[in-house]
Amino acid sequence: MTKLLEEALEAVRRLPPESQDEIARAMRHLAGEGAPEPVPPARLAAVFEGLAQAKRGEFVGDREVEAAFRRFDQA
Repeated sequence: MTKLLEEALEAVRRLPPESQDEIARAMRHLAGEGAPEPVPPARLAAVFEGLAQAKRGEFVGDREVEAAFRRFDQA
Protein backbone atom coordinates (compact mmCIF):
# COMPACT_ATOMS: atom_id res chain seq x y z
CA MET A 1 0.00 0.00 0.00
CA THR A 2 1.34 3.43 -0.85
CA LYS A 3 1.93 6.16 1.70
CA LEU A 4 -0.65 8.37 0.01
CA LEU A 5 -3.32 5.66 0.24
CA GLU A 6 -2.47 5.08 3.91
CA GLU A 7 -2.87 8.81 4.60
CA ALA A 8 -6.19 8.89 2.74
CA LEU A 9 -7.52 5.92 4.69
CA GLU A 10 -6.50 7.53 7.97
CA ALA A 11 -8.45 10.67 6.98
CA VAL A 12 -11.48 8.55 6.09
CA ARG A 13 -11.36 6.81 9.48
CA ARG A 14 -12.10 10.19 11.10
CA LEU A 15 -15.31 10.67 9.09
CA PRO A 16 -18.82 9.61 10.16
CA PRO A 17 -19.83 6.03 9.24
CA GLU A 18 -22.18 7.16 6.45
CA SER A 19 -19.37 9.09 4.76
CA GLN A 20 -17.01 6.15 5.19
CA ASP A 21 -19.51 3.85 3.47
CA GLU A 22 -19.98 6.29 0.59
CA ILE A 23 -16.22 6.52 0.06
CA ALA A 24 -15.85 2.74 0.32
CA ARG A 25 -18.49 2.24 -2.38
CA ALA A 26 -16.71 4.74 -4.64
CA MET A 27 -13.37 3.02 -4.06
CA ARG A 28 -14.82 -0.39 -4.90
CA HIS A 29 -16.40 1.01 -8.04
CA LEU A 30 -13.09 2.56 -9.14
CA ALA A 31 -11.33 -0.74 -8.45
CA GLY A 32 -13.84 -2.57 -10.64
CA GLU A 33 -15.54 -4.38 -7.77
CA GLY A 34 -18.97 -4.26 -6.24
CA ALA A 35 -22.43 -3.96 -7.70
CA PRO A 36 -23.78 -0.78 -9.26
CA GLU A 37 -25.86 1.42 -7.00
CA PRO A 38 -29.59 0.81 -7.45
CA VAL A 39 -31.64 3.69 -8.86
CA PRO A 40 -34.74 4.51 -6.81
CA PRO A 41 -37.88 3.99 -8.93
CA ALA A 42 -38.91 7.61 -8.42
CA ARG A 43 -35.68 8.74 -10.16
CA LEU A 44 -35.74 6.35 -13.14
CA ALA A 45 -37.48 8.78 -15.49
CA ALA A 46 -34.88 11.48 -14.76
CA VAL A 47 -32.02 9.01 -15.27
CA PHE A 48 -33.40 7.86 -18.62
CA GLU A 49 -33.94 11.46 -19.72
CA GLY A 50 -30.35 12.31 -18.77
CA LEU A 51 -29.04 9.32 -20.72
CA ALA A 52 -31.11 10.36 -23.75
CA GLN A 53 -29.76 13.92 -23.54
CA ALA A 54 -26.19 12.60 -23.37
CA LYS A 55 -26.81 10.37 -26.39
CA ARG A 56 -28.03 13.42 -28.31
CA GLY A 57 -24.94 15.36 -27.21
CA GLU A 58 -26.94 17.85 -25.17
CA PHE A 59 -24.49 19.08 -22.55
CA VAL A 60 -24.38 22.35 -20.64
CA GLY A 61 -21.50 24.74 -21.09
CA ASP A 62 -18.75 25.66 -18.66
CA ARG A 63 -20.60 28.76 -17.46
CA GLU A 64 -23.67 26.76 -16.45
CA VAL A 65 -21.53 24.22 -14.59
CA GLU A 66 -19.63 26.97 -12.77
CA ALA A 67 -22.92 28.67 -11.82
CA ALA A 68 -24.24 25.38 -10.39
CA PHE A 69 -21.12 24.90 -8.29
CA ARG A 70 -21.36 28.46 -7.02
CA ARG A 71 -24.91 27.73 -5.81
CA PHE A 72 -23.60 24.72 -3.85
CA ASP A 73 -20.91 26.88 -2.26
CA GLN A 74 -23.59 29.27 -0.97
CA ALA A 75 -25.57 26.50 0.74
